[in-house]
Amino acid sequence: MHKVFVTHQLPGERIHALCQQSDMNVWLGPGLLPGAALRKELSDADGVVCLLTDRIDRALLEMLPKLRFISSMSVGVDHIDLTAATERGIPVGHTPGVLVETTADTTFALLMAASRRVVEADRFIRQGHWTPDNAWSPDFFVGKDIAGATLGIVGLGAIGTAVAQRASGFGMQVLGWNRSPRDVPDVTRVSLEDLLARSDFVVITVALSDDTRNLINADRIALMKSDAVLVNTARGGIVDEEALASALAGRRLLAAGIDVFSREPAAQDNPLLTLPNVVLTPHIGSATAATRRRMADMAVDNALAALSGERMPHCANASVYD
Repeated sequence: MHKVFVTHQLPGERIHALCQQSDMNVWLGPGLLPGAALRKELSDADGVVCLLTDRIDRALLEMLPKLRFISSMSVGVDHIDLTAATERGIPVGHTPGVLVETTADTTFALLMAASRRVVEADRFIRQGHWTPDNAWSPDFFVGKDIAGATLGIVGLGAIGTAVAQRASGFGMQVLGWNRSPRDVPDVTRVSLEDLLARSDFVVITVALSDDTRNLINADRIALMKSDAVLVNTARGGIVDEEALASALAGRRLLAAGIDVFSREPAAQDNPLLTLPNVVLTPHIGSATAATRRRMADMAVDNALAALSGERMPHCANASVYD
């Protein structure tokens, strides 16, 4: 039987089928799989089912002559050297579409929490500051209205479209920018600079690529309204975190909600961690039990197809089949 290594215990039901149809080994921890252990476990593996925390670069692939497929329990595959895998004819599976609605919910949750200062207010009570002498005032934790505001969506893919649908329930005017022209119902397409200048809320849902790395840099942040709120649930490398922190600290932006970071886990010296007007979450955009089960099942189905010599249902480098 072909040897398959799974880099973490997975939810869902399909993992049992993979166990039956391969010589499967699963990393049981503790914690995430270290890079050295990944190299050792894959040395004689035919395939791997991995997470976005498992870096599979060209150097590692060159050490793995037996490897036939990679299946990642993630939508993005920037943790895998896709070019190197394609050169080797190794299909790379991923899990697109499954987390669209869940991530759109997270995006709106961050937007609302940041704009209405929910985390600040929670912290205020827990730290014992809500006292009879400090019970209320006209400017007590005032935030920003969402209903009727202008929302700018950077990236009109599936998640961006789902965010636009949610915005309609709040009566928001929605502006959108996409790298290639794309029409979305009730979304007005504008230039990126126009979107940043006109929006009360800006959400980042564009994919990370060479073209979008540091897309939201200091110059573009400077275009935004001083009372705007920025939310990023895409990838950390799209937003210049130093520039964002500077704008927030200088009150050139009102607030931000950040689920993704250029380095994950976020470094303790990341300036965003010191700011009260930022809501931070540890890359949990897809974190519901049902969505994670579906993601795991899709990743396993990709692996099962590869084991059978069939085309992966969801392949990030489909050109390997040409």
